Amino acid sequence: MRVLVAMSGGVDSSVAAARMVDAGHDVVGVHLALSSAPGTLRTGSRGCCSREDAGDARRVADVLGIPFYVWDFADQFKAEVIDDFVDAYARGETPNPCVRCNERIKFSAMAARALALGFDALATGHYARLAGGRLRRAVDPDKDQSYVLAVLTAGQLRRALFPIGDTPKSAIRAEAAERGLITAGKPDSHDICFIPSGDTQAFLGARIGVRRGSVVDAAGTVLAEHDGVHGFTIGQRKGLGIAGPGPDGQPRYVTGIDAATATVQVGRLEDLEVTELTGRDPIFTSGSPLAGPVQGQAQVRAHGGIADAVAEFVDGDLRVRLSSPLRGVATGQTVVFYRPDPDGDEVLASATISAAR
Repeated sequence: MRVLVAMSGGVDSSVAAARMVDAGHDVVGVHLALSSAPGTLRTGSRGCCSREDAGDARRVADVLGIPFYVWDFADQFKAEVIDDFVDAYARGETPNPCVRCNERIKFSAMAARALALGFDALATGHYARLAGGRLRRAVDPDKDQSYVLAVLTAGQLRRALFPIGDTPKSAIRAEAAERGLITAGKPDSHDICFIPSGDTQAFLGARIGVRRGSVVDAAGTVLAEHDGVHGFTIGQRKGLGIAGPGPDGQPRYVTGIDAATATVQVGRLEDLEVTELTGRDPIFTSGSPLAGPVQGQAQVRAHGGIADAVAEFVDGDLRVRLSSPLRGVATGQTVVFYRPDPDGDEVLASATISAAR
């Protein structure tokens, strides 16, 4: 089988490529150039897809004896991921750019090019598993990335391979070291790859500009002014610009964002609790919508935010009722619905949260 491996320059994709070679496949490695400033280097674990990462990926490919190429997807990445990220914050939403990158770049644009070039499958270093074409959580729960892959369609999953999802991260590093791969001890990247400084508010402010509004309490009393709703997320406690706690002596949190009126509402911790979610544009990994109410678990963040739930497909939306409240749920986030299974929880559906209460 001809397999294209997405090589980010990290340890995970390096071992994924090595395992594909060991399996006897005809393997080619590709690094995606996603930055319009390719000279930018990562700083420790911040940022990715830099010139340094491309060099590391090339050196791993040399060790494995496979062809290696760099594909320029910078323009598409800007339009489909970065601009989408900025626009969502300007609307008062909280998006996940890793979800959008997998949905629109790696398993759409990149996979389409791979198929056009005659490859049979796309392999990545994501921590997730496939069984019978169904997406499941990885063996290592701390590294599981099924959440950010839950936007893949049944057709995309049929041509996807996740070679390391059955192995804990510590064993992946040990395997890379045994193979003599330069990436064995390389720090994991974190934060948002296109914001290597880690200062999301400054990044957004430079692109959205000043859009002044008010911070208000539940009664509508103005407590402070702000320079734009993009500086806030649901559940935020610090940096609200207000003096001290609420009248009850308890901290105040962002409980609502209205971009149309540039209003940020704050309230108590309990005000953040939600038990019902509505998700737009649902994706069902089996290729078919849920048939009636289904018992399972809902997850609203890449790491954490999990609750038992019942989900159903109603009027084109994914409706989710939680058995226990979750806090800090924002529109724009992705809700992923799982069916618990002893062999690894199975992803059934995902959607972009459009309402939570």
